[in-house]
Amino acid sequence: MSRIAAIVGRPNVGKSTLFNRLTETREAIEDPTSGVTRDRHYGRVEWNGENFTLIDTGGYVHGSDDVFEASIRKQVQLAIDEADIIIFVLDATEGITGPDEMVAEMLRKSKKQLKNRKILVVGNKADTHERAHMTSEFYSLGLGEVYPISAVSGGGTGELLDELITIFKTEKDEHYPPGLPRIAIVGRPNVGKSSFINALTEEERTIVTDIAGTTRDAIDLRFTKFGYDIVLVDTAGLRKKSKEKEDVEFYSVLRSVRAIESADICILILDAVQGFEAQDMSIFSLAVANHKGVVIVVNKWDLVEKTNQTTGYFTDFIQLKLAPFSDVPIVFTSVHERQRVLKVLETAMIVNKNRSQKIATSKLNDLMLPIIEQFPPPALKSKYVKIKYITQLPTPFPAFAFFCNHPQYVAESYKRFLENKLRENFDLSGTPIEIFFRQK
Repeated sequence: MSRIAAIVGRPNVGKSTLFNRLTETREAIEDPTSGVTRDRHYGRVEWNGENFTLIDTGGYVHGSDDVFEASIRKQVQLAIDEADIIIFVLDATEGITGPDEMVAEMLRKSKKQLKNRKILVVGNKADTHERAHMTSEFYSLGLGEVYPISAVSGGGTGELLDELITIFKTEKDEHYPPGLPRIAIVGRPNVGKSSFINALTEEERTIVTDIAGTTRDAIDLRFTKFGYDIVLVDTAGLRKKSKEKEDVEFYSVLRSVRAIESADICILILDAVQGFEAQDMSIFSLAVANHKGVVIVVNKWDLVEKTNQTTGYFTDFIQLKLAPFSDVPIVFTSVHERQRVLKVLETAMIVNKNRSQKIATSKLNDLMLPIIEQFPPPALKSKYVKIKYITQLPTPFPAFAFFCNHPQYVAESYKRFLENKLRENFDLSGTPIEIFFRQK
């Protein structure tokens, strides 16, 4: 199922530093000024062959002069509601403060409401044995085990990651038989996600209104019509109508994260009238980062004034936005008129087949090695790269290992060249792929 962890805590305890440490990026701004992180950051964490999504939130405060205070508090609460694991960060050098107590109280309430909520208490800035010993004070919060770490140096983060992975691996989805393809219906609020499922099932399974965010919870539905046996996941919008556009976007992306995490294929529904917007790109990028198959569905096509070139224009525009991953299937539909609804499902199953295909090593080498010989990697620092062997890795998504003499000198542009050649020779449409270069 989904694997989402959220970092919460008061301002200036090192949440963004910990986010950057665990994701091995510099996406979150680190600054001693409190309240720097006002937007949320999403990152991918990989540890010992396992991975999960990490969310960095703004510092939780109450009663300050910050004009963003109410918005930050609301977003922190939403992250707590949606995450499977909460990482509660405190400052080992300052001990428990009033704002820490407020966050702890909020977490205790969340723990009562959702029995499966896991909370890990992290004592940051424990750079010395003395400071690590000081984190024992945090046991008095009554939230469970305390993990002393140093986000700056990385001390203790290995033990924290071990615990996170252990918790994720023990969570199993027993609701449906294993092996059923899971297809997530994702997109911005009010693009027709619930209407699509209703049209497909020919039942009013979900509430449909013109108000963005009518669907309150992610709905899993086993679909067994027309020879299919799959699980459809309808992602939720807002819990309640909000005047703040930022919260609408945050919540729809957050719920999409959960659906994407637990899915094999993502059907990304766009609004033909509004076009392909930044939030659509964010959701698409999340699906690709999680190595999920993707089908783009342009809904409300009946509302667009069309010529014989309109479909081509829309297709070219979307592919330009998605470049270099440009072979994503695009289906134009009108859910209201029930046009090409089954075509979407057929396309999703083709992408699922592409994503799970296994290519024989002999076939890979017979096709790719002559191409590599004709167009070898460019020399870098007087080093000539010679690729000798290719094989597909045993992963749930297409991943390939190219064995060569100098893997560190292969340029990113040549990696994209090889990916394009793989897509030309094998049907990998709608499927993100990974390419690794390894020492022969």
